[in-house]
Amino acid sequence: MSPLCSLLLAVALAAVPGVRGNCPEPASLKRADGTRTCAKLFEKSDPYYDRCCGGAELSVEPGTDLPYLPSGWNNAISSLVVAPRCELTVWSSRGKAGKTHKFSSGTYPRLEEYRRGVFGDWSNAISSLYCRCY
Repeated sequence: MSPLCSLLLAVALAAVPGVRGNCPEPASLKRADGTRTCAKLFEKSDPYYDRCCGGAELSVEPGTDLPYLPSGWNNAISSLVVAPRCELTVWSSRGKAGKTHKFSSGTYPRLEEYRRGVFGDWSNAISSLYCRCY
């Protein structure tokens, strides 16, 4: 295989949605004492998947209901990971108002890829959330 074909294949694989990149595996979301974490939220994403899930991070426990996100997190989430058998519901406005979206178990390194209405996306657009595990 020529070097150019190898390079093009690597670039194509890096651009596939759903690639985990630098994000943790959903099954690894646990606290130090071994108890379950519902989701982990990150403030940084990047056009390159291997640089996503960076910056400050916020761990969300099962049953967490945040109609108002902690200081500095309103409209700041760009990547997220949801643990197995968990679901993260997010809203675009404080107080659980506005557009809503449910993220099931999985890795979401670039929230720019998830539509919020006709013209928007979910990157830097989350203002409240509820996380549950079953």
